Amino acid sequence: MQKIRKGDTVQVMKGKDAGKKGKVLAIVNSRTGLHAIVEGINLVKKHKRQTRQDQQGGIVSIEAPVDLSNLMIFCKKCDHAVRMGFTILKDQTKARVCKSCKETI
Repeated sequence: MQKIRKGDTVQVMKGKDAGKKGKVLAIVNSRTGLHAIVEGINLVKKHKRQTRQDQQGGIVSIEAPVDLSNLMIFCKKCDHAVRMGFTILKDQTKARVCKSCKETI
């Protein structure tokens, strides 16, 4: 079971965007390991050509993948980045929990 999933709110711990928070848009599996595309994080410029008459060409900013080791889950109850663990609930399902406040993520 993967710790960071699509739709999670994460905080960047290292790199040029350290301290910023964002929502995970996608998880990408590459040759070098797992990466996440996070909304508003690790923006790079891409030159886009106009392919249709109504489409605008030019330089656009897009999100580049960030390594999962540089991200931590952001707990809304604790209001900071936390470590995460797993627990078995009463209905025998596995759930992700915050290690600080034991809140289900």
